[in-house]
Amino acid sequence: MCLILAAWGQHPEFPLIIAANRDEYFARPAAPLGWWPAPAGQASSTPAILAGRDLEAGGTWMGFGADGSMAALTNFRDPARLRPEAPSRGRLVPDFITQPGDTRARLAHCARQAEGCNPFNLLGWDGQQLGILESETPSDPLRLLAPGIHGLSNRLLNTPWPKLTRAKAGLAALLPQLSADVLGTAPLTALLHDDRPAPDAELPKTGVPLGWERMLSSLFIRAPGYGTRCTTVALLDQAGTWQIHETTWNACGQWAGRVSMRIPPARL
Repeated sequence: MCLILAAWGQHPEFPLIIAANRDEYFARPAAPLGWWPAPAGQASSTPAILAGRDLEAGGTWMGFGADGSMAALTNFRDPARLRPEAPSRGRLVPDFITQPGDTRARLAHCARQAEGCNPFNLLGWDGQQLGILESETPSDPLRLLAPGIHGLSNRLLNTPWPKLTRAKAGLAALLPQLSADVLGTAPLTALLHDDRPAPDAELPKTGVPLGWERMLSSLFIRAPGYGTRCTTVALLDQAGTWQIHETTWNACGQWAGRVSMRIPPARL
């Protein structure tokens, strides 16, 4: 997941709105949004996970719990520190969802579980509070967030990269138009399908070649063998119901399918 937007406490009908793009190599196998089966021997009371699935490493980039929780992950781009042998960061999303407790306790658990992982950012919601765990913020890696419009890409939360600035402004402008059905979330999906690169003068310097910085600077990524593979828009209403729409894209950036799922209010 390379672009996540969160509008918390900014809409009268939807306390939390999530819109996100997952960018990945198209050769990497993945399953679309769906309910995961409970692991063998796991107690039936353990929250189920609704998420897409990375079929190579077994984790996920974004997931939702039957208890109303949500977690989403981005990588922190620093090619010099990437270790291929490191454990998968994708396990942190299900770790957050299946862990009991509030957002702070769940993120603290994930921080302990993340030892040895490559750099990452983990956004988490327990049904009441939004928080973040940033592996590259050693002085304060775990913190709860104030209501507002937040954006996360492959740096720290709200880093003013051109793509993030454009995306946050677009989300703010679209809030009055949103409703929970597919048509009502279409403007957000369209926003995240913007493949215009940023001007060279505004590009960040993250350690990748200039050509890649250009391709990675758009909200929707198109690159050889790599790009935006799905767009997810999720709205949590006042009653505690999640309505989630995931659109998948092929290697040409064209529509390839859609899954819509609903999670009713948690029964705790």
